[in-house]
Amino acid sequence: MLKRVPWTVVVPLLALLTLALTWGEELGPVAAAAVAVVMGGAVLTAVNHAEVVAVRVGEPFGSLVLAVAVTIIEVTLIVALRASGGSEAATLARDTVFAAVVITMNGIAGLSLLLGSRRYGVTLFNAEGSGAALATLTTLATLALVLPTFTSHVGNEFSPAQLAFAAIASLGLYLLFVFTQTVRHRDFFLPVAQKGQKALPFEDESHAEPPSTQHALSSLALLLVALAAVVGLAEEESPPIERLVSAAGFPHSFVGVVIAALVLLPETLAAVRAARQGRIQTSLNLAYGSALASIGLTIPAIALASVWLKGPLVLGLGPLQLALLALTVVISVLTVVPGRATRLQGEVHLVVLAAYVFLSLFP
Repeated sequence: MLKRVPWTVVVPLLALLTLALTWGEELGPVAAAAVAVVMGGAVLTAVNHAEVVAVRVGEPFGSLVLAVAVTIIEVTLIVALRASGGSEAATLARDTVFAAVVITMNGIAGLSLLLGSRRYGVTLFNAEGSGAALATLTTLATLALVLPTFTSHVGNEFSPAQLAFAAIASLGLYLLFVFTQTVRHRDFFLPVAQKGQKALPFEDESHAEPPSTQHALSSLALLLVALAAVVGLAEEESPPIERLVSAAGFPHSFVGVVIAALVLLPETLAAVRAARQGRIQTSLNLAYGSALASIGLTIPAIALASVWLKGPLVLGLGPLQLALLALTVVISVLTVVPGRATRLQGEVHLVVLAAYVFLSLFP
């Protein structure tokens, strides 16, 4: 009797096959919908394999694996779209990175706090670790997205020398944070038990025992396959999305919001699952870690790619984006500093996310 192949193995391979069959093809409405369904399945499998890896390596390494994997593929997607795009692609990196920052800091963090507080009343997490991540994230966002608006170089762009400095500083800050998170002060980023919890679960019910090394390695490989398929299919979905955005009369910058939302789906689902299990710190690690990786890895990669990519690279935020970033940072500080939060904080963050999406559609 043939052994049944798990769906978590079949779906990533099916997603890769779908990507191979649709690569370079112009998708109609029906094909685009089918690709979206396959991509959704790949997202679910990515979350499942990320959970296996996280259980094996422990926190905060599990969150770091998913954040870095998603961001590396996000960079590939941005570079590919910039290379194939026209003048409108000049702001794609800025729009996508800023969307990732707002979605993670308000969407993922807010949803995690809301779900956690609905179950436990008051969510508990480590203020030292979350505060360190937030301080690093604020510095990275200012260096990469705020300063270009105020430099003497025209067009919300960095000069070549300024871009090189921002890229080196961003990568250096990110590496310093990773060292702090995984070596120097790892205990700051470990989950905190919620009130009423007898034991802190580090895995969901589907994993009765810690996975073996071989199982974890196979899950890591399938995680990378699923993520590569997700981003590749997202790129295939980009032309239909752009046509839909244009037909609806929305600004082209909204494409960056959609791309960021698609790429961040695995991390969002993983953070929601962790929050329901009472691992709020893991959810915040995913939220802030994703934003940190999005800036700390994307900006250096885009700066390097700009050597051979033609056209301007606009990184500076506009007035509306600057206001939303400032609001996001302020309320995030007020949320993180006490080391505890209620559903109100989660709801406030989600309202800011809703405002960002609405104003992206109707600036």
